[in-house]
Amino acid sequence: MTDLTPPTTMKTALILSLLLLAAHPAPAAMHHHAGMVMDEKGMIMNDNPDTLPRDCQKLSETVDITIHAGQQHATRFNGKMFAFDQQEWHVKPCAKINITFINDDQIRHQLMIHGLPGYLYPEGMFHLELNGAGELKASLIMPSQKKTYLVHCELPQHAEKGMKAQLKVDGGDGDLPSIPGISAAVKADSYPVDWTRTNVGILLLCALAGIAVPFFILKLK
Repeated sequence: MTDLTPPTTMKTALILSLLLLAAHPAPAAMHHHAGMVMDEKGMIMNDNPDTLPRDCQKLSETVDITIHAGQQHATRFNGKMFAFDQQEWHVKPCAKINITFINDDQIRHQLMIHGLPGYLYPEGMFHLELNGAGELKASLIMPSQKKTYLVHCELPQHAEKGMKAQLKVDGGDGDLPSIPGISAAVKADSYPVDWTRTNVGILLLCALAGIAVPFFILKLK
């Protein structure tokens, strides 16, 4: 009968190889696509540190901006759940902006700028995204047009719950709607109360119970 058991040296080499793989796992893959860099922590789309828009002959300035995102920044605004730590930024035409985006929450947040020239920023968009707490850095160069750009998180309900801001080039062309602390909401949240006799009776009953229960507890002591 033929012995199919591998030699001891082969088995030893196989075990050592498996141990080396376990001790040195392959690094997390960083995926590079057209205009996009992505890994398990987040994503950068349309980073542009050096290509000028067609209407710019040279850079007017270089601006470093740090933007925090999270629930703690929404406490200044009634009825809001998420927000950036700032709601407005001003830059000159043809400015280069170096953005540091910091997510202060353990949930996913985005920073998106819309309305950029599509020949330079596909879909007219600059996008940073973090899948939880962390930090990303990327750059973009603004056109020379006097304009106000929307900055927001596109995750469902995040913008609606306060994560909106605006970036003004050359003073901008007005305020965008529903920017917390800056402009009025297009459709403000409303919390109407249906004051029926039944609801009023329940409210009074609860109020009386709130007064009576502590009294009886103190009396029993």
